[in-house]
Amino acid sequence: MRPLRLYNSFTRTIEDFQPLEAPHVRMYACGPTVYNFAHIGNFRAYIFTDLLQRVLRNFNYKVRFVMQRTDVDDKTIKGAQAEGIPLREFTARYAKAFLEDMAQLNIEPQDDMPNATDHIPQMTGLISQLVEKGNAYPSDDGSVYFRVSSFGPYGCLCGLDFDGLKAGARVSHDEYEKESFGDFVLWKKWVAADGDVAWDSPWGKGRPGWHIECSAMSMHYLGKEIDIHCGGVDLKFPHHENEIAQSEAATGKKFARYWLHNEHLLVDGRKMSKRDGTFFTVRDVLAKGYEGRVLRYALLANVQYRQNLNFTWQVMDAAKATVQRIDEWRKRFAGNPLADKPADEAGRGFIETFYNTLAEDLDMPGAIGHLHNYITETNKLMDSGHFPEGIGAVWTKINAILGLKEPELSIPNEVQDLLDQRGAARKAKDFKLSDELRKAIETHGFKVKDTAKGQELLRS
Repeated sequence: MRPLRLYNSFTRTIEDFQPLEAPHVRMYACGPTVYNFAHIGNFRAYIFTDLLQRVLRNFNYKVRFVMQRTDVDDKTIKGAQAEGIPLREFTARYAKAFLEDMAQLNIEPQDDMPNATDHIPQMTGLISQLVEKGNAYPSDDGSVYFRVSSFGPYGCLCGLDFDGLKAGARVSHDEYEKESFGDFVLWKKWVAADGDVAWDSPWGKGRPGWHIECSAMSMHYLGKEIDIHCGGVDLKFPHHENEIAQSEAATGKKFARYWLHNEHLLVDGRKMSKRDGTFFTVRDVLAKGYEGRVLRYALLANVQYRQNLNFTWQVMDAAKATVQRIDEWRKRFAGNPLADKPADEAGRGFIETFYNTLAEDLDMPGAIGHLHNYITETNKLMDSGHFPEGIGAVWTKINAILGLKEPELSIPNEVQDLLDQRGAARKAKDFKLSDELRKAIETHGFKVKDTAKGQELLRS
């Protein structure tokens, strides 16, 4: 396989990927704020990070991937208060929903997914370092701010001129007092609107600002220097810019070697809008009858991650048809003992081409194009009576990246009854009856595969 090359938002170039301590890769992504169900635009980012970690692991890197959860901010506090329940109970509901949605899309779990509220000591410790170094200051109101003027490279990620920003008033104000317009909050003093949400700190009761969460948790789990920091392009400024400033000011080390950002998801060519009826969660899409794997394919395969993705129901229908084509192709070799042999020469060549295409900045659409060419060619071979040896092994290698789950089975009651009877027959060692029940199941368009875990029902 070719060496992996990735577009680094920091240098604005595609670079050979060279982690600090190969083959180990330390990777961090900003996770959800758990105050509501995440929308499909959020999940475009999480599908992207899933693709990235799958590619890294299949390129033989040993990845440690951390993605945090923001479970304290204005939105989570207001949501908990509106329902009259504790903050942790409120956020736990949406944290659980987020994991359920991740599972629907077959997004591989992160190695660590820490909550912000479980890491307040790490945050106050980092803020204290910045205050001691003169990079941060407590204000008269009891909040603590990062002094942007103390960090010379501020704006390096986005190519921004801080003096121009200040003059042009393009940095949003925090709700608290500060020395200079561009300074950002690290610790927010408790106010009555926060209710009982507060932690002790050297500066009095309060809660962390958003930006400090990611720096503190990234350092806690991955160390002072990481290989990859990724997220949506909307986080580049100010969030990621501020992460760089506070992290590098505290440690004197380069915070992240590679910054990767996915572009926006649009709906019908426009930004998602609840008012226009174009705001969709994963659950909204599933409720329309689409499988999670179809949504995964639509978010993953249509455009490269650095291009805007336009979501429409026509796109979903096309994704559904494509996934069905893949299913039909797979049915043709399912259960054939030749399928799981080592890949033949054509299969090996296709795998190499697929991975080499991905090696150039995760070109998933290009790789998918090669997959469909392979499907066409192997269908022709099977039509002519020639079975491509190792075709199942090829699919396993490709699907390690694509991540399509098995199709959801709608099992008729009569088939389930036959399956249960067969399970009982096997347990009683009545193998004649078991075989008869297998044949009866097959007349309904299903087949049974016996595994170490029990019976597995598949479409014929």
